[in-house]
This record gives sequence, C-alpha cells and structure tokens, in this order.
Amino acid sequence: MIGAGRAFYVTHPEVTIDPAVPVPDWGLSPVGAARVAALAARLSIPPGTRIISSAERKALDTAEPLAARAGCVVETRPDMHENDRSATGYLPGPEFEATADAFFARPDQSVRGWERAADAQARILRQVDLALGAPAEGPVIFAGHGGVGTLLYCALAGVKIDRKWDQPGPGHWFAFDIAARTVACHWRPIEALADLVRVNL
Repeated sequence: MIGAGRAFYVTHPEVTIDPAVPVPDWGLSPVGAARVAALAARLSIPPGTRIISSAERKALDTAEPLAARAGCVVETRPDMHENDRSATGYLPGPEFEATADAFFARPDQSVRGWERAADAQARILRQVDLALGAPAEGPVIFAGHGGVGTLLYCALAGVKIDRKWDQPGPGHWFAFDIAARTVACHWRPIEALADLVRVNL
C-alpha cells in the first residue's frame, strides 16, 4: 500500500496519435488504456488518497480508473497541462524530438513559439504547491505529462533543466516527499507503482 506523506507524479502511457485532433484531446491508445487498467486492478490505494489531474484527455484517461479504484473524485487542475506547443501543433516523430531537445536545452527561450521551459516549470510547480496547500490525509497522485513532469522532477531534485532527466518513455512515475518537497526516487514504469508494498522507498 502506498503511504501518506508521499506524492506520486504519474505520466499518461501510450496515446492514440491523430494529426487531425488537437494534441490535448488525444486519448489513451488500447495499449495505454490496458496498462492503466492493469495498474488500477493491482494498486492498493488507502483511504484519504487524492487523485489530481491535468484536464487533458490522456491525463484524465489515466486518472479516472485510479480514482474509481480509490473511490474518490478526480480533482482537475487545467494549469497542470503539458508545455504549450500550440504554436506548431502536431509534429511528426523526428521533428518533435528535435524540437523537444531544443526546448529542454534552451529553457529561457521560446523554441518555435512553444511555451518556454522555465515558464512551464514555474507553472507546474505553482500548481503542485497550490494542490498540496491543504494538509493531506493520505498520499497524493498527480496524473500528468512527461514534459512538465520532467521539469517538476528537475525542480524538486534541485538540478538544472536538462532532458537527461526525462522519463524513459510514456507511462512512468516518480515520488516525492510532500513536506520536504524532495524527490524520493527517479522515474519508474507505472507497473512498478502497484508493487510499492514490495519496494522500500
């Protein structure tokens, strides 16, 4: 069972990529949905757990099965969204990766009109602080995105913004101490979240 005093930032797993649909409206793919369903079926969630999500569809698709398992309502915070990439919209794989590399490498600059990494980091930090402003009775699970999740990780770990701290792939999580705001572990696949009873964090 995951314990109180910890927060977990969980990124959505695989999505259905559709260039005709705005990126914030993409939902989980069958593979991604199956991963979340398997996690929800195995995860032991204690009373008092809060599930807090970005308003993007893929994040909600991740949060809602966990909230159903916990018997709680998803708390939606629209400003937890992924870094704003609306200036370019969908970019094919290699072009997206090159632009994302530049986004992390030049955090104080807007790359191709994208939200600056420094601004996105300040935004996600502010949202986490606001969400955790009230005392928590149990653990808190944030459902979000890889880009701003990495920026949050960097801030909590006290390291410079760098893509080397990025998640290995979609559907990962890291934990941090709510009171101290310090990172408790690096990225792990969401499947491992259900195994915390056997992991000495």
